[in-house]
Amino acid sequence: MSDVACKNPPNYWTLHGLWPDRAESCNNSWHFNEAEIMDLLPEMNSFWPDVLHPNHTQLWKHEWQKHGTCAATLCILDSQHKYFGNTLDLYKKTDLSSVLAKCGITPSSKYYKVQDIKNAVEKIYGVVPKVQCFPSQEQGVQVLTQIEICFTKELQPRNCTDAGEVHQGVPNRPWDSIKEELCVCNETLQTYYPPIGQQWV
Repeated sequence: MSDVACKNPPNYWTLHGLWPDRAESCNNSWHFNEAEIMDLLPEMNSFWPDVLHPNHTQLWKHEWQKHGTCAATLCILDSQHKYFGNTLDLYKKTDLSSVLAKCGITPSSKYYKVQDIKNAVEKIYGVVPKVQCFPSQEQGVQVLTQIEICFTKELQPRNCTDAGEVHQGVPNRPWDSIKEELCVCNETLQTYYPPIGQQWV
């Protein structure tokens, strides 16, 4: 994004969050407390970074208040340490960068089919993901932006079935100024998987 300077973006897929279905902001009085996850911070900074605010906690605070407080209804996720720790464990079991590369899908100037991206994930994990994109100003092209892996309440992988969901932006974040919303990729459009640092419009 031309108006946002990502600071030292990693060259691998990172975490956005772990979101329960159909529930948000379940306990506004249960505030994020970094002290509860101090032992997780090295991995959090590597695998769940806020590339817009490096070494800060805005993203984690948002994810906990909006999603973690709802996930906490499950005993496996009923504390900040369990929520962030178990989410990191799921991330480490789901290495999207390697999965896509094994199927010949790598950041480059070429285009891919959405179905090929889905097939790559299904081939390794046996479940269908939700693949999300930003539209591009280039006719007939979209930009691969996010891949969601869905889980049961027991944190076992399952097919993502809510294919039409539109992801709503994080309030007060720079990317919310973008007019186009992140949404499920259009199966008929070519999909660009840009290299790190590659500017796209």
